[in-house]
Amino acid sequence: MKRTHHCNELRPAHAGANVILDGWVHSRRDLGGLIFIDLRDREGRTQTVFDPSELPPALFDQASHLRSESVVRVSGTVRIRPEGTRNDKIATGEVEVLVRSLEVLNTAEVLPFSIDDPEVANKVNEELRLQYRYLDLRRPEMARNLRTRSKVAIATRRYLDEQGFLEVETPTLFKSTPEGAREFLVPNRRDPGTFYALPQSPQQFKQILMVSGVERYFQLARCYRDEDLRADRQPEFTQVDIEMSFIEREDIYALVEGLLKRVWKAAMDLDIPAPFKRISFHEAINRWGIDKPDTRFGMELVDFTETFRASAFKVFAGAVASGGVVKAINAKGMAGATQGQIETMTDHAKSLGAKGLAYIKVEGGEWKSPIVKFFTQAEKDALVSGLAIEEGDLVLFAADPWLNACEILGKIRLYCADVLRSQGRLSFDPRRFDFLWVVDFPLLSFDKEMNRWYSSHHPFTAPVAEDIPLLKQDPRQVRGQHYDIVVNGVELGGGSIRIHQPDVQRTIFEDILQIPPDETRLRFGYMLEAFKYGAPPHGGIALGFDRLCAMLCGTSSIRDVIAFPKTAKGTCLMTDSPSPASARQLRDLHLEVKTAPPKA
Repeated sequence: MKRTHHCNELRPAHAGANVILDGWVHSRRDLGGLIFIDLRDREGRTQTVFDPSELPPALFDQASHLRSESVVRVSGTVRIRPEGTRNDKIATGEVEVLVRSLEVLNTAEVLPFSIDDPEVANKVNEELRLQYRYLDLRRPEMARNLRTRSKVAIATRRYLDEQGFLEVETPTLFKSTPEGAREFLVPNRRDPGTFYALPQSPQQFKQILMVSGVERYFQLARCYRDEDLRADRQPEFTQVDIEMSFIEREDIYALVEGLLKRVWKAAMDLDIPAPFKRISFHEAINRWGIDKPDTRFGMELVDFTETFRASAFKVFAGAVASGGVVKAINAKGMAGATQGQIETMTDHAKSLGAKGLAYIKVEGGEWKSPIVKFFTQAEKDALVSGLAIEEGDLVLFAADPWLNACEILGKIRLYCADVLRSQGRLSFDPRRFDFLWVVDFPLLSFDKEMNRWYSSHHPFTAPVAEDIPLLKQDPRQVRGQHYDIVVNGVELGGGSIRIHQPDVQRTIFEDILQIPPDETRLRFGYMLEAFKYGAPPHGGIALGFDRLCAMLCGTSSIRDVIAFPKTAKGTCLMTDSPSPASARQLRDLHLEVKTAPPKA
């Protein structure tokens, strides 16, 4: 006997047909002498009915003792459900199957947690869900996430194939490149003391492919970073990796916008408008305090530097005199913020170097703050005009160097939005997606502790052509041909036009980043050598595939769209890994483990 239909297939047109269904017992209900079992497979659910007048007593007794998640096969006749018993919540809700025979393919033990009630399952400790991930993945919500992920992968491959791209796999045993995130090292048994590294990205290989004449490359690449984890971080992850030859930034913008339009249509049947808005890095920081702004709500940063240049409030005037700025945001309706919330915002400010947080609560027709007594009427009028201050508002200030002041208020802005959302006073349409490109990033950033420049993106990013003369004169002013694609405050990916001239690349390595020539040859010699033999102009981008799928599935954690994710500590609770290596394995790898003494 082989199943004739899946559990989301039967409709009124099938009434009278004899069918065979396979699946899991989703739920069982004993009602008035009848047993109703919802049978579930990957596609959906169908209600089956066990009537003692239609079945042998032994079979009916067997059905009455079935546990949830047991695997069964039933055969029977499709019939229309009686009036008043239809279930509009499932696609098969107009019909049911009157069972004639039952075969129990496998019985299930008592479950460690319920999976047939989404409210119960969502309250289960996540570690327990990860330990029994195979049960968690049976939940319709999780199955839907995996289906969406598959649709996105297929849509991505089809779109890039139509655009003339070749899918090429690059090695996952690579050379260590210590800059950037910490790497996973793999010991080499054949040459003791040498190591491979798992790649943080296929960056260097895809550039070599451009030198090789591939011209258009993509890969759903597995990447690895040994870094502290958050909701949007995993030690191993997937990115849509793209590289193209003979292109400019506009070509990348058009390609990626077309790809995202295709993906959103495939996953959500949603047509997103293009082209996407573009803003500079400076504008993003200046208006929203972050280079991946969520533009679905206001609360923008407003500059009051000139207003307070000669203020009697010495904190503001002193910041301006030392070259800093005074900026503010209006968290509308948050004058009733609790002391704990104010302390949290103050901690955010202090974590970025501020000494404290100045604020004004507008309550009962007055401005409540110890700093207001220092303000002139003109200064107050400027605040009212610039921030549209009303009763119930909370005004928050930052007086620091420009970047620091912006980042402080940017962090507080997001915190205020979270508070307002939790209170139901700020909400977003789940089908609203504000896409934008952030462009014109600084090519270089300065590390005061190390007293050296480092790449804001990575050392292969090309400077904007007209800024190249500034590389040695004023590196701070050099813009990179780097771009990030952002939606709803999430950076989906980033890329750049690459340096393809070996002399410019060597200048970046040795003169700007101060990497010694010997180290340059050791780490990047093969790339510089390849570039001598005709490297075309090229550029690319990498999109976070897990992050993209999480957004399409409406979840904030990428763990919800990865079949077998790691915990925040980088462990797999289902397989209990990582685990110790045996003495023989260590001997073969010429390794000795020195374990830390146990904590008291």
